[in-house]
Amino acid sequence: MSQSYNNKNMIKPYQKILIQDCGEPLVPISLEQFAVESPHAYQKLGAPYHLSGVDSPYYVRQEVLERLINAQTQLQSNYPGWNILIFDAYRPVEVQQFMVDYTLAEILKARELKPDLISLEQHQAILEEVYQFWAVPSLEPATPPPHSTGAAIDVTLVNNTGKIVDMGSPIDEISPRSYPNHFATSSHSEEQKYHQNRQILAEVMILAGFQQHQNEWWHFSYGDQMWAGLTNQQENGNKSIAKYGRYSFIKSGS
Repeated sequence: MSQSYNNKNMIKPYQKILIQDCGEPLVPISLEQFAVESPHAYQKLGAPYHLSGVDSPYYVRQEVLERLINAQTQLQSNYPGWNILIFDAYRPVEVQQFMVDYTLAEILKARELKPDLISLEQHQAILEEVYQFWAVPSLEPATPPPHSTGAAIDVTLVNNTGKIVDMGSPIDEISPRSYPNHFATSSHSEEQKYHQNRQILAEVMILAGFQQHQNEWWHFSYGDQMWAGLTNQQENGNKSIAKYGRYSFIKSGS
């Protein structure tokens, strides 16, 4: 059974940043310009995109798309034949809730724990692990999950042979290996290569104006609260605010 995880104690510092939504539309990503996974990983699990009025996650805000195209252009200038693979983009809160529930259940299963037999403290501790990587599926206008704004994207790379570039850990893995610089100081040649691959991705995305999630090598955003928070950290100020809040996609004619 799905539970409510809108725990105010789990609000992250960046979620205190003011949002002034600019009203920019959510637009479809032209998938012929990028690599994609099909069928989408969350759709294969049964994620309820239909409850929000979208048929897939491949939507972002207009300026986010423009910056993503710029990143792709820069990548192909540096590495001809390479492509950005879009793993995830717009994620309605309904899907966020589904994936939080799924991830929590998978952790319990892996640890051979039964949800009705663990203590409240155990449940809370595991939930805190989940929320290091998955945002709280909040419906509060002031604290939207980043992907629900149309400003966040999860991406990796495909090389000129069509092979997904090895980053050393899969997208959505809940472990320290997901931290962008996890392999930065490794003395092993294979792990050094993982770090170099992550740097290739980060460099083109950051050059295009995105900020990178501090716990996830694959997550980048532009214009949301996380982006504003990271920008303010880098500039030692509090001037940036979020230009995108949660986007409620409404089917035409509904």
